[in-house]
Amino acid sequence: MVKIRLQRVGKKKAPFYHIVVADSKSPRDGKIIEQIGTYDPMTKPSTIVLDNEKAEAWMKNGAQPTETVKAIIAKATK
Repeated sequence: MVKIRLQRVGKKKAPFYHIVVADSKSPRDGKIIEQIGTYDPMTKPSTIVLDNEKAEAWMKNGAQPTETVKAIIAKATK
């Protein structure tokens, strides 16, 4: 199964995430299929850069977003 999830890439105590499409069996920071955005929770308000067209295309093809990514996508489309 393919998932849309977060991949952590920040320093210690300074998280920064890539929003990626990956196989559900691969590790969190392992091999990915495609990067579709970024999420920076350290800024006020949080910075979200997301390619909505790619996210929608992946979801139409059966990719399941995690709960966190669902919330981020909902916030980004407002």
